Amino acid sequence: MSEYKSEFLKTLDTRGFIKQMTHPAELDAYCASGVPVAYIGFDATADSLHVGSLLQIMMLRHFQQAGGKPVVLMGGGTTKVGDPTDKEKSRPLLTDDQIAANMAGIKKAFDPFLTFGDGPTDAIMVNNDDWLSKIGYVEFLRDYGVHFTINTMIKQETVDRRLRNEQPYTFLEFNYMLLQAYDFLELYRRYGVRLQLGGSDQWGNIVNGVDLTRRVAGGEAYGLTSHLITTSSGGKMGKTADGAVWLNAEKKSPYEYWQFWRNTEDGDVGRFLRLFTELHLDEIQALEALEGAEINEAKIALANAATSLLHGEEEAARSAAAAAAVFEQGATADALPTVDIARTDLESGMLAAAAFAAAGLAASNGEARRLIKQGAARVNDSALSDPNATLGVTDIIDGSIKLSAGKKRHALLKVL
Repeated sequence: MSEYKSEFLKTLDTRGFIKQMTHPAELDAYCASGVPVAYIGFDATADSLHVGSLLQIMMLRHFQQAGGKPVVLMGGGTTKVGDPTDKEKSRPLLTDDQIAANMAGIKKAFDPFLTFGDGPTDAIMVNNDDWLSKIGYVEFLRDYGVHFTINTMIKQETVDRRLRNEQPYTFLEFNYMLLQAYDFLELYRRYGVRLQLGGSDQWGNIVNGVDLTRRVAGGEAYGLTSHLITTSSGGKMGKTADGAVWLNAEKKSPYEYWQFWRNTEDGDVGRFLRLFTELHLDEIQALEALEGAEINEAKIALANAATSLLHGEEEAARSAAAAAAVFEQGATADALPTVDIARTDLESGMLAAAAFAAAGLAASNGEARRLIKQGAARVNDSALSDPNATLGVTDIIDGSIKLSAGKKRHALLKVL
């Protein structure tokens, strides 16, 4: 469809979200009338979501803004199985305590983006362990297993690839697609959910849920997926040399988050402004038209807008000011990532490589030594050359020591 009636699909279309959908005309009509209800599932495999999940969160935000009711499904039950989709090997199995701790951390990511409550369009958060843990195995196979054929299941990309490569694909993992499909049916029955959203890697699982809900409940059910986001250079969205770009501030500071967006590749700026901010399309068109050094203005606008959505305008402003202080004035700033160290550690001499590793600027002492040998490490803006250099109390300036790895990564050692 080239033109949509519903505000939700218009927004997703014009901002570049939509990859696939089932029943386009019916879905458009559903989203344009009454209060539509949609869900996305998030398994609790870590104690925070990362930027790779942000596209799905933004879809839920646009859905709520267009008058829909978002349902955030926490995968307390499906995490016990582990989603094999697009994985080359089985996920490690987690304990109940690990899953509970991960869910508590994940929940923090949604509060800045969605309004939760008891109103008709307020978001709700539910846990699929509430029903999956109560399923009788024989009854489940009898009632729902008959709607799935092995012929179709082994054609799904992940299954087919694992089998062709002679890699193990366990029976536990094989059940995941049945459980996810059943989630849709259960959410339809309990909360009137008719739409599942997700990334395009979930298309097969989503279609299974749509089909099962239509067959068993005879109800209207729809699916819609977004594009999987890669960078212009072919890298995975949200992955950096330092690892995942987490959404929780305790795992990735607002300043580091701001810097991630500021360092966006030139060719991705316009696309990311559409997907990860709420700037008006006219403003985005003007920003992405900038050329040469002026493209940095668009990157700063992206960093400010994206950081404001997650961490608030005040933190975005502090991060921007900190970046200006570091990169333009060569000064330290309170918003930089900070690691506490004891003064006694410096009195006896602290290995500089160990300090860089402790500050998260290197993965290990060995990697920090390599940075120093390459001339990429600086202390208080002065280059290091000796990989065995130590830091002492004479390096303290205003209670801290500034460490830099390259031109864009900085941290402070706060001396206690």
